[in-house]
Amino acid sequence: MATVTTQASAAVFHPSATRSRFLGGSAGKLNEVSIRRALPINRAFKVEAKKGEWLPGAVSPAYLDGTLAGDNGFDPLGLAEDPENLKWFVQAELVNGRWAMLGVAGMLLPEVLTSAGLISVPKWYDAGKAEYFASSSTLFVIEFILFHYVEIRRWQDIKKPGSVNQDPIFKSYSLPPNEVGYPGGIFNPLNFAPTLEAKEKEIANGRLAMLAFLGFLVQHNVTGKGPFDNLLQHLSDPFHNTIIQTLKG
Repeated sequence: MATVTTQASAAVFHPSATRSRFLGGSAGKLNEVSIRRALPINRAFKVEAKKGEWLPGAVSPAYLDGTLAGDNGFDPLGLAEDPENLKWFVQAELVNGRWAMLGVAGMLLPEVLTSAGLISVPKWYDAGKAEYFASSSTLFVIEFILFHYVEIRRWQDIKKPGSVNQDPIFKSYSLPPNEVGYPGGIFNPLNFAPTLEAKEKEIANGRLAMLAFLGFLVQHNVTGKGPFDNLLQHLSDPFHNTIIQTLKG
């Protein structure tokens, strides 16, 4: 909510503030004209931004009351009407947004640093062609097992919060009591507090990163280049290297 106070000066006329006498009329009759002094008028009004309206004037579903971080009342298909589904979707969006932010940084920064000559690594779309310590199939199996383990434990934490705070292998390691999706402890080395403002910023950046990731994929599929190379190409001739020319070609 934002409150804005304005002051407006208006000419308000009232008697005997200032008097000017002059002769007027055929009989030389003395007329008096009272000119009233301009006085300031203070007027205050409030501008309120209603939370939970993704479209001005749109009615938000009852189950999206604006209390969740990033809740703008957007659910045209009614997917989150079931409370259990809503809890899952909140966590799914949160973790996918975090992966998207890491992915976008991992796609963009190496491309920028390689173009600047600071490092020499393949572009993100050629990363799978590079030689690593193991074959691609072996890496896939390793990643599948590790991700499966992590996702199963995350799912257990959603179903029963706090049930996986204790490490099953290294018993000396455990997480402090926490809110689902914000584990803290070793996962929060800078000790950021999960305030509503911080949650709003994270979910907004996560949504932007998911759109950016999709944009990178589409852009490469159309142009065969990465986002930074496309940016440099556009800047070299802004009036001819645009999305319009790309789509025409």
